[in-house]
Parts: sequence; C-alpha cells; structure tokens
Amino acid sequence: MDMRRIFALTVSYLLLGAGLLSIGGLAAFFGVHTFAASAHSATSPSFVRVIHASPDVGTADVFVDGSKLLSSFAFGTVTGYASIPPGPHKVQIALVGKGIGASVITQTLDVSAGTAYTVAAIGTKATGLSLEVFVDNNFISPGTTKFRVYQLSPDAGSVSIAEGHITLLNGISYRNASNYLSVAAGAYTFHVASPSNNATLSTSTTLKANTVASLFVVGMFNGAPKSALVTSQTQGLPGAPNTGSDPNAVVPTNAAPLSSPWTVPLGVASLLLIVCAVFLRRASAKQ
Repeated sequence: MDMRRIFALTVSYLLLGAGLLSIGGLAAFFGVHTFAASAHSATSPSFVRVIHASPDVGTADVFVDGSKLLSSFAFGTVTGYASIPPGPHKVQIALVGKGIGASVITQTLDVSAGTAYTVAAIGTKATGLSLEVFVDNNFISPGTTKFRVYQLSPDAGSVSIAEGHITLLNGISYRNASNYLSVAAGAYTFHVASPSNNATLSTSTTLKANTVASLFVVGMFNGAPKSALVTSQTQGLPGAPNTGSDPNAVVPTNAAPLSSPWTVPLGVASLLLIVCAVFLRRASAKQ
C-alpha cells in the first residue's frame, strides 16, 4: 500500500470520527435540554381559585388535604388564584367553625401542572352539594379583555348575556361556562336574562386591558340567597410569563435554550465531515 493511500485512509478515519463525535454531541445536547424542559414542565404548579355558589351552604371554611385554606368563606365570594402542586387533592367544605369533621362537601380533585382552574361549590340539599371544576385559559389577548360567564344559579335555567342591545352570549345552562370573548377595555353594563323566570339581572363594571374578566351568575331566582351577579378580573396566572401577571416577564436567564445559533452550522459541518471521509475512502480504494 503506497503512502498516498495510507494517508487518505488515515484522514478519512479522522474525518469520520470527528463527524460522528459532533453528531453525538448534538444528540446529547438536545437530549439533555429536552429532559430539562420536560422536568421543568412536570414541576410547574397548578393554579386554582374557588367561588362559593351553593345557596344551601352558609359561610364556610375550606380545607385542602386536611389543612384550612379559607376561613369564613361567604356566599358569592370568589378568591384569587393560588398555586398548588399538581396531582390529586382532597377538598372539604364545612360550615364556619364546625371543623373538618362536619364537612358538607368532600371531593378529590386532580389538577395538572401549569393549568388554571375555577372550582365552584354548587348545588342544593335537594339536588346534592358538590364541586364543579372549570378549566380556565388565562393567556391574555394583548390590548383587550378576555371575558367569560359562569352559570352557577340552580334555578336560572339557560341564560343569555347582553351589553346594551347587543347579545354577546346565549344558551348558557346551569353548571356550564361560556366560551371566551375578546372585548375592548372600557365601561360596560351587562344584562343577564333568565327566560324561564322572566327576569333580568344587571351589573356595571370597568374592564381593563390585558386582563381576564369573569361574570358569575349565582343565587336563587325563587328563594334565598337571592340571585346576583359577581364579577372578577385577574391579571393571569401568578408568576407565569406571558399570561398577564407580568406581560413583560421573560424566561429566567439561567434557563438553557433548546437551541442556539450554532446548532444548525454544527449539524451541517458534521455531515460534511462524514461525506468527506466516505469520499476519501472510495478514492483510496481505487488507487
């Protein structure tokens, strides 16, 4: 074997080795960062708020996993979002001061990482008391307000919502929530009509840009506590980037990106090294 062929074979092995090492490095890079991204997602908290909408449950205490979360929780009250670990959680509601052993509602809720929920205490003694869980979408629509209606009144039937003479939403039945609407920020007077009761409820509120607004229909049209409208606005998931709590929030600088400006050039270079190695080996074989 002459020196030129030996030299070509040697160079080809070196190029092939360099190319394979480069590809291996890229694979490890993506593997590590994909794992890191998955691990981050798995450890993200869930976000839960609670509304008291059960006419037959008076002022109450709320317990989660055996610990008191809320005290003196009055009818028609809606909390802000609180972060809790993902997974199953036992929720119990008892009349204020009676203790967890006197719970009138006991239910286990399974919540997912990074997801927002509205949990409503609903029902009557005649129909049964329970928790109704709604999955919320609190990503903001820049420059507007996202608006949603929750129908939690046991005897309201299907309701419609209008602003002035314009019907915004229609046919929202008990224990259901509407789709989200994106509306301009400003002052509104909403009218909620209950055709089955030939009655209308009204409320005025000012909606702010870059928020998520909720309107809850609660109470009894024929009984007590009387039917009412409860409004709430939130800036989005607490602490989560790009969800409204801080529209300018960014991913922490110590979080490694899933790609870099060098990723594509390195991949191309690796392939070129392997191609050159194959070409040199074929050329040497012909000598």
